[in-house]
Amino acid sequence: MQSLGDPAKVSPREIRFYRPLAEKAAQCGVCFRRCVIKEGRLGFCNNVKNVGGRLYSLVYGHPCALNVDPIEKEPLFHMLPGSTIFCSATAGCNFRCQFCQNWEISQRTMWELINFDVSPGEVAQRAVEEGCRAVSFTYNDPIVFYDFMYDVAVQARQRGLRAIFHTNGTLNREPLLALLEVMDAAVIDLKGFTTKFYRRYCGGELIPVLDTLVRIRETGVHLEVVNLVIPTLNDDLDEIRQMCRWIRGNLGDDVPLHFIRFFPAYKLHRLPPTPVETLEAAVQIADEEGLKFVYIGNVPGHRRNSTFCPRCGKLLVERMHFFTLRVNLKEGKCPYCGEPIPGIWA
Repeated sequence: MQSLGDPAKVSPREIRFYRPLAEKAAQCGVCFRRCVIKEGRLGFCNNVKNVGGRLYSLVYGHPCALNVDPIEKEPLFHMLPGSTIFCSATAGCNFRCQFCQNWEISQRTMWELINFDVSPGEVAQRAVEEGCRAVSFTYNDPIVFYDFMYDVAVQARQRGLRAIFHTNGTLNREPLLALLEVMDAAVIDLKGFTTKFYRRYCGGELIPVLDTLVRIRETGVHLEVVNLVIPTLNDDLDEIRQMCRWIRGNLGDDVPLHFIRFFPAYKLHRLPPTPVETLEAAVQIADEEGLKFVYIGNVPGHRRNSTFCPRCGKLLVERMHFFTLRVNLKEGKCPYCGEPIPGIWA
């Protein structure tokens, strides 16, 4: 491992959410799987171990990635446009998505990767030194390094930074609500809109994701939704319409929705990239269903990279892929008609 600080600060850490069971077994309470872990064994994510009837995070303080990104890469389009974020990730995931873009870390164990030794405070301080406006937990699913994420977020906010997490959205209620108290924004992958798709291609479940989306919206933490559109698997336009109707009915009409272009990856190299026409058809459906802020991702230069006023149609934030070229807002409102634009702009 590469040491960035005192290894004594980053030894295995007892996790916050679990319950002891008989015969020194324990049940993890962080995500929807609720793994029952026997003594000496690991949970599904390979990051939590039962030691003497207690559950410990093996990746606490051991990220495999520390990187500076534009905030637009998250994607977060309604938060601090043009700023940079300091990103952290570890090995592991609680899903097994066949199309994962970051499978090299998310589908590996920490023993297969090169990791850093770094405390939460040191991560937050690195973010300050790099001139970032926020810390972000991304690349793999931060659910599997929940305790490290939580502590880094606390340290970051003490230094005047914002905190963001990008997740598949399968946190259980109690850890989710606790986390939202130290987070400013959440990006949730709504990978499809059928239970069949989630089980077959993600190794996960849909309903916990929908529950998480509603809970985040209720707390007022800024929320953006991402849907990776994969040819033949989740690109049925009727299902996309159902998803858009659900979003409007349960989250509101002003939650930013990103339709992302798929490129062959991991176990789905046989599929072609998503046709741009399919993404445009999805956007048209979202528009028809009354969603106000709908974007196309992974198509650099497309008009739908940018933000337009839903009332007067004027260009407000001009983007090229992951980069913001121009911001034309006045105190979070359209300067032409005064329409409030939801987000974190200052």
